[in-house]
Amino acid sequence: MEKIKTGIASYGLSGQVFHAPFISIHPHFALAAIAERSKDLARVRYPHVRIVRRFDELLAMNELELIIVNTPDDTHYEYARRALEAGKHVVVEKPFTNTAAEGEALIALAEKQGRMLCVYQNRRWDADFRTVKEVLASGRIGRPVEFESVFARYRNYIQPDTWKEQSGGMTFNLGSHLIDQSLQLFGMPEYVYADIAVLRDGGLVDDYFVIHLLGSSKMPDVRVTLKASYLMCEPEPRFVLHGTEGSYVKYGVDKQEALLRQGAAPDAPDWGMETENEWGWLHTGKDGKVKYPSLRGHYIDFYETVYQHLRHGAPVETDAREILPVIRLIEAAGVSSRERRVVRV
Repeated sequence: MEKIKTGIASYGLSGQVFHAPFISIHPHFALAAIAERSKDLARVRYPHVRIVRRFDELLAMNELELIIVNTPDDTHYEYARRALEAGKHVVVEKPFTNTAAEGEALIALAEKQGRMLCVYQNRRWDADFRTVKEVLASGRIGRPVEFESVFARYRNYIQPDTWKEQSGGMTFNLGSHLIDQSLQLFGMPEYVYADIAVLRDGGLVDDYFVIHLLGSSKMPDVRVTLKASYLMCEPEPRFVLHGTEGSYVKYGVDKQEALLRQGAAPDAPDWGMETENEWGWLHTGKDGKVKYPSLRGHYIDFYETVYQHLRHGAPVETDAREILPVIRLIEAAGVSSRERRVVRV
C-alpha cells in the first residue's frame, strides 16, 4: 500500500519534536517535504527530505497527500484553509483555531473538499492521562467527585524572539490540552468559571489560568479544575482524582517531550514507559495507599489513527468536529474571566 506522503509546514519546536520524529519512523508514512524559512536544521537531520522555504511550495507539490499545519497559532486558520483548498488532507496543531467561527468554517470546507481535518491533541497519548482514564474506568475510587489537572511551568521572565510571548497565550496553548482531556473524561460541561491573567512583569499574553467546569454531560456531579501557570517553581500534582471510595494522585509530567527535546528517537522498546518511582498513588479505604502502574504513552498512536482513517476508513480520533468544543470552552472561559461571572455553555 502506498505510503502517505507528508509535508510539514514549519520546522520549529513542533516540527522538530512532535511531528518529524514520528512521521519518519511510522512505516506507512513518508516524510516528503519540510518548510523551513531560513535555517537548514531539517536538511541536517533529514537529508533525504525536500526542504522548501515557503508554504506555497508545499501546496504546489502534487505528490503530497497530507500537510501538517504547525505554524504559529494565528496562522492556523489561513494555512489550513489554503491546504484544504489545494486538495490536501490536513493535521492542525493545537489550538485548532483562534475562534469557534473559524473552526466551523474549516470544518465546512473540509467536508466540501472531501478531505480529512484533524487536530494534533497528542496529550491524549500521555502515559499519565491514559492511566487516569484507566483508574476512572476501573471504579477503584468509587463515584468520582473532583478532578484537578495542572500544567506547572516556571519561567519568571519574558522569553525574547518567540511568537508565543506575543500572541495566543497560555489558555489557548496549554489550555487546549487540559480542556480536551477533561472532555474525554467527563464530556461537555454546562457551566464555566475562569480566572485568566498576566502575572509576569512585562507580559503581553496570559500566563496563568484557572478554569472550573461544572455540570459535565457524562458525570454531572464531578467538579473539574484546570490550571496552568508560568510561576510555579514548586509544582503541584499533575493529576488529582477524588471519589467516594478513594483518590488517585500523580506527580510529574509525561516524559516523551523531554526525551524528544534531547534528540531521542521514539522507537526504543521502552519508549513512553514510566519507572515505578514515577507512578502515581492510588489510595482507597479498602486497600490503603499503593503505587499504581502507569500505562505506556506513545504519540505515534496519533499518526496510527490518521493512517487507519486515510487507508482503511476508520474514524480519526481527533476529528476537528470533535475538537471544536475545546475552542468554544476557551472562548467561554475568556468571557467568564473578563466579566467575572459564571458562563453557561
